[in-house]
Order: sequence, then C-alpha cells, then structure tokens
Amino acid sequence: MRMVSVQHSFPTLAGEDSADIQHWLTALTAVYPTAEISLISRACEFAAPLYHGQAEVTGTPLLQHALGSASILIGMHLDHETIAAAVLHAVPDLLGDWAEVLTERFGRNVTALVEGISRVERIRLFSEMRGAQDKDEAAQQVESLRKMLLAMVEDIRVVLIKLAERTQTLRSLSGANPERQKQIAQETQSIFAPLANRLGVWQLKWELEDLSLRYLEPGLYKKVAKLLDERRVNREHYIAEVIARLKQTLAEAGVEAEVSGRPKHIHSIINKMKRKQVEFGELYDVRAVRILVSDIQNCYAALSVVHELWPPIASEFDDYIANPKSNGYRSLHTAVTGPRQLALEVQIRTHDMHNDSELGVAAHWRYKENKKSDAGFDDKIAWLRQILAWKAELADSGNLQEQFKNELLQDRVYVFTPLGKVMDLPKGATPVDFAYTLHTGLGHRTRGAKVNGNIVPLKYQLQNGQRVEILTAKQGAPSRDWLSPQLGYLKSARARASVRHWFKTQNLDDSVAQGRILLERELQRLGVSTVNQEKVAQRLRFHKLEELFAALGRGEITTRRVGLAIQQEVPAKPAFIPQPVAHKHTAQRASSTGVLIEGVDNLMIKLAKCCRPEKPDAIIGYVTRDRGITIHRQNCAFMQRVPEDKRNRLLDAEWAVAAAILRSPKN
Repeated sequence: MRMVSVQHSFPTLAGEDSADIQHWLTALTAVYPTAEISLISRACEFAAPLYHGQAEVTGTPLLQHALGSASILIGMHLDHETIAAAVLHAVPDLLGDWAEVLTERFGRNVTALVEGISRVERIRLFSEMRGAQDKDEAAQQVESLRKMLLAMVEDIRVVLIKLAERTQTLRSLSGANPERQKQIAQETQSIFAPLANRLGVWQLKWELEDLSLRYLEPGLYKKVAKLLDERRVNREHYIAEVIARLKQTLAEAGVEAEVSGRPKHIHSIINKMKRKQVEFGELYDVRAVRILVSDIQNCYAALSVVHELWPPIASEFDDYIANPKSNGYRSLHTAVTGPRQLALEVQIRTHDMHNDSELGVAAHWRYKENKKSDAGFDDKIAWLRQILAWKAELADSGNLQEQFKNELLQDRVYVFTPLGKVMDLPKGATPVDFAYTLHTGLGHRTRGAKVNGNIVPLKYQLQNGQRVEILTAKQGAPSRDWLSPQLGYLKSARARASVRHWFKTQNLDDSVAQGRILLERELQRLGVSTVNQEKVAQRLRFHKLEELFAALGRGEITTRRVGLAIQQEVPAKPAFIPQPVAHKHTAQRASSTGVLIEGVDNLMIKLAKCCRPEKPDAIIGYVTRDRGITIHRQNCAFMQRVPEDKRNRLLDAEWAVAAAILRSPKN
C-alpha cells in the first residue's frame, strides 16, 4: 500500500508551462509506478494546450485548478485512472468530440469517469432554486439533490473527484465575486460537505465545512479564527508540554504510542459554541492532543494513563469504540483538567481508526501494485454505510471499473422541473408520470413533453438530471391507452390510480343507475321486500348508498357480497315457518341419513347442500322431482321462499335417534 501525507503533498502549479507540469509529475515517482505515471503525464500534455488561457470560476488558471484537484486525490491514495480523469475533467466543455478522442487516447475507463463528472455538473442547477419554499420543502429539495448526484454516476470515484474539485475551488474562492462566493459556499454546505460526511471522506468534509463557513458567516469565522491565532503561541507551548509528559508516562507504562497535537476545525468549534450556548473560552477541546496506538487494548491502557495523570471532567467522556457513531467513526474522547488547571481534550485511537477518520473511504482502497490496473482492489468496498434510506451495496469482485460500480438509488430517477425543483420518480418513469406527480390536473391535460428543450414521446423514459417541461391543453382528459402496461405510458401506481379515478368519475351517473337495478334484482331474488339499504351500504364500508350503487354498477363489488349483506340486515325472525302437509300414517323407517319421515318408506333421502342440516337442528323434508326427498333446516332460506302452490311437498322429518328416545317405554 502506498502511503503519502494527506495535505499539501505535491507542489502547487504556479503557471502553465511544461516545466511546472514536469515538476508536479516528478513528485509522483514515489507514489505510482512508471507505467501509471505515463498515463497521468499524457493527460497533462493533452490538457495543457486545451486549457491554455482558460480560468476557473475563481479566476485560477484551469490547468492549475485541475492539478490542484488531482493532488488532493493523490493524497487520498486514489488510482492513476482517477488522477488522469481529474486532470481531464474540463475537457467536455472545451472539445466537441471529446468522448471519442479521450477513449482513443486514454481508454474507456478514464472516459467514463470524465463523462460522469460532466453529468454531475448539472448539480449547479441548484443555484436556480430560488423562490417561496418553506424550510421543510427546501431541506427535502437539498436531500433530493444529494441523491441525484449519487444516482447520476455509475462509478463512485466520480463523486470523489467532484468533492476534490470543489475543495480546490474553495481554497481559491477569494478570487470570485462576493455573490458567487456565497452561492458556491451555500451549495457546498448544503450538498457537498454532507456527501463527504456520508461517504466517510472526513478530511475533505472538514475542509469543505470550514472554507464554506468562511464566506457564509465571515464575521463569526474571523472572530474564532482570530481567537485561535491569538492564543496559538501559548497553546503550542502548552501542547508541547502535554505531549512530552504523555510520551514519557505512556512509555513508562509500556504503552507504545504516537502523541501529537490535534488540529481544530473552526466549523466544529462554532457548531459546539452554538449547540452548548457557550463562549469560545468555555470550550474544553480548544487545547487537544491525539494518541495513536497499535490495538484496542492499548487504547484503554492509554486512557487509564491519561486519567491517572489528570482528573477527568465529568460527563465529557465518550467511548466511540464500544459504541461507534452511525457513520462508523471510532475513537475514545475524554476531557481532563490538565497542567495549569486548563481543560484539555484527548482523543485515543488505533492507527487503523485514525486512517478511517482522516481519509475515510480512501483509507480502504488498497491498489495492488504488482498487478495490472484491471485486477481490482483487495478489499470489499464497505464504506457506503446505511445512512438514511440510501442503499449501500457495491460489488466486491471484478476489474477496476466494476469494482467501483455504483448501485445507489438505481430504482429511482431524479429530474428537474423548469423552475429547478427536483422530482423523485420511480425508475422508468415517463413525462406523464412526471406530470401527475406535480399535479393531477396537469397530468389530465398533458399532450406533449420536452426534455432538455427537445420534444420527446410521452412514453419516453426519463433519465437522471434531465429538465422536463410538460405541454398541455387548456381542457383535456387522459387517454385510456395510458392504462395499458404494454404501451408503457405510466410507471407509477399513483399516476395510474389518478387516470382510473378520472374515468370512474366521468361515468358516475350511468354506474349509479346500473347499480340500482342490480340491487333491486338481488332483493327480488332473495325475496326481501323491505330492508334498510343505507345500512347495507354501511355494512359494505360505503359512506353513501350512491357509492354502493356506483361500485356495483362498475363491477367493483359482486352481487353475491351485496346479497350476503342484505341477509345480515333482514330481521332474524323468519317471516314464514314452513308447515308440512299431513300425510297418511305409515310405518317409519330410518334412512341411511339417520332421518325418519312420516309416511315415507322407499324414497331416496339426502341432506340439502344449501343449509347442511346437522343434529339436533329442527328439520323438514322437501319432495323433489326425480331426486327423492331433500332434508333442510326449518329456517333454511330456501324453505322460507317455497311458493304456496308447492307447500304440499313439505314433509315432517326428525332425526332417528331423537325419535327412538321419544318412543321408548319411559315416555
């Protein structure tokens, strides 16, 4: 694994001549093999004449800006293709057929990275988002922009290049006009610093936060910076004294450790002052040291040494090793009353924890120097942690390009409205989905669409970062074709439901009339003349009777379900109890069903399937045509509706066992 220091490891380009470029490349010989430096060198040679006379937004020469961004990435241990892409990042803005040229000269991997950077530049549309947004809506828009940025790239290294490029911009932001300074700083604080935090790129995160705060709250920033600077000499003497004491005491305790002063980040100081509502002098961690040890056991051993040297300050201890932060950060934090009765913060961690906290994701990218560039990295990329609802799953095998394949948010697509608002849609969404997401009425009136200013079909599948404009009619209605999955007009369930609802409401009168007829037919079939229809509707969970009629007319509810609800509303006491017709007495014989019927001898007897009578139900027989006698419950709905002219078919019936008991000598 190649190791370089994080900050200012490479000379800053002072001009655009070949001598400066060569000086910059020479510094890479200790970091990259000759073959890899060759690719970076060719990128510089290609970019130099193209960038000549071009300046970045801060006024910095473009080539100087590109090499500054590349230097940041080198300090993060990025591979040579990423460095070359950072050098070439502005080529798409200056060369018409750039993709073909870059592919031919530098290969598809580098071209894909440059292409990703170009797409990410669309995030600048954020600056156009001005208007009446409440705080919650604005926060949601910023969150969508962050997700869009990640969704727009297929290779996560593109995001790191953009973060490095933004850091380099902030370092020279004093050259931009005040309005531009504030806009870039706000964009950084809202989007890029939180992204660096979520991805674990701590060193960039801290610098992005500090530099953006310098332009957003210049008064407070200068005040804290001045206080830090005024006390610098005294603080440095104090820290040197503390470090010497700690080194000696740790060595005596047998704990091998590196001890150093810990740099303070102005953004974190100001946040803590605001959060705790205290002044600068009341902070415990303005004076701070860091102890690095080999393993976790020595972390706690060092902590014991510190607490034996100086008394700890109550409630100022945090064990982020036993309980890591949600972003994976691990360390021991304690505050003690140090020499001269001054508060002192001490952080204790292992070297690996320190690499994670300083470089985050980059600390895990171990490039195999003894293999070709497409051999991949030896560790699974585990740095995209499950923060918020973001997916965190990357491939852990394959060549270099596949290794960094970004699978974040692949089920969503993020597009802009003409006013710069970000819309979150399902993957495969069309302009019609977009219109219905904005407003149902807009969806109904949709007749066409423009994407990035060009007319597209309504079934066109939207892509991340596109600007969508809907063309409408003054009065309009959706097409039934939109509901066909095969035609592909709609992807979202919400839009499809809106279209269905429109067609339902248009035919409401016809549906209500048809439903009323169907309900009357069901009442006639059941032989029910009076029933509270409003209660029937409520039993079926409709607020109004007309809603039941409409649902019945549209076929959304079956007449069988309505019939069951009607029967539940019919009075429990039957309107008619069937009486059997008297027959001539003959000998009784139990059938195979266990039923005795007065006056019946050889007829076939079976139990009715409609009511399924069982002992000891009161039963009655019914003479059928060609099928013998059917036994029903006396309260069976079928028996309730036997016409007057067929009641002569009713016969007395009883269960055989009950009959035997009644005829026993005891009775």
